[in-house]
Amino acid sequence: MSGFHLDLLKLLGGVGAILVVASIIGYVLQRRLSPDGSNAVIENLNARIQAWWAMVILMGLAFLGGRTGVILLFAFCSFAALREFATLTNTKRADHWALASAFFVVLPIQYWLIWIDWYGLFSIFIPVYAFLLMPIVSALRGDTENFLVRVAETQWALMICVFCASHVPALLSLDIPGYEGRNVLLIAFLVVVVQSSDVLQYVWGKLYGRRKIAPKLSPSKTLEGFVGGVLSSMLLGACLWWMTPFTFVQAGLLALVIALMGFLGGLVMSAIKRDRGIKDWGHLITGHGGFIDRLDPVVFSAPVFFHLVRYWWTP
Repeated sequence: MSGFHLDLLKLLGGVGAILVVASIIGYVLQRRLSPDGSNAVIENLNARIQAWWAMVILMGLAFLGGRTGVILLFAFCSFAALREFATLTNTKRADHWALASAFFVVLPIQYWLIWIDWYGLFSIFIPVYAFLLMPIVSALRGDTENFLVRVAETQWALMICVFCASHVPALLSLDIPGYEGRNVLLIAFLVVVVQSSDVLQYVWGKLYGRRKIAPKLSPSKTLEGFVGGVLSSMLLGACLWWMTPFTFVQAGLLALVIALMGFLGGLVMSAIKRDRGIKDWGHLITGHGGFIDRLDPVVFSAPVFFHLVRYWWTP
């Protein structure tokens, strides 16, 4: 067995062990404190654990499937997230062509560019060419009512759900000396750190949270939860240095950046939800809302992580 597969199995085994322990704790808490399902916190915790089992299994299969599995998985996630975002925008009949272009032209091309490792075009295709394409397509329909708002929302949807999210599988294209064939572990590092930060902020907030950090955006986020979650995920990232090309200190610093960007991204997406008067982006994932609810910390941290690695550790 190669070192890459051994490291991947170690990671998946560790995450699986954590989920087993969490499942046992959730079961005991439910039996003792919420046998009738009346405790909302415990019920939410168990729903999250069950959802995490499904997501970890799916991610594990994608990782074992290598490059093809990872690209297909994130292309599907982008499609689902874009669909959720589009349902909440001020679209009209005149925007149907632009939306169809976003789903069936822009999204496939973006992931195809990742597949063929064309970084130069991948990095500007949506911010430049799709940015220009959307208003052109909408303008051809001749409907000017709320034109700027409608176009901007479609552009934002593409940036968040496709461009930013596509930087996760784009990590596979990085050429890091001495790390060849192991780039899937970079994706695992990013996902584990940013998602653990989100979970740990929730746990620390429930245990010790007192001061609201952004009550108008996300009432559940507290200063204590933020500090505890970010520092804990920073330590976790440092301890995962063995699966990366980084040192212990470098991995910790990158984990800190990832956690901070994930938190700030969550605030931005919460602001959008509050603007639209919704709690979750969707209901496809029990206990976790929609795809965007799980992707929002990842999509803001992925481009930053990608470029830090690209320009610090690649020739």
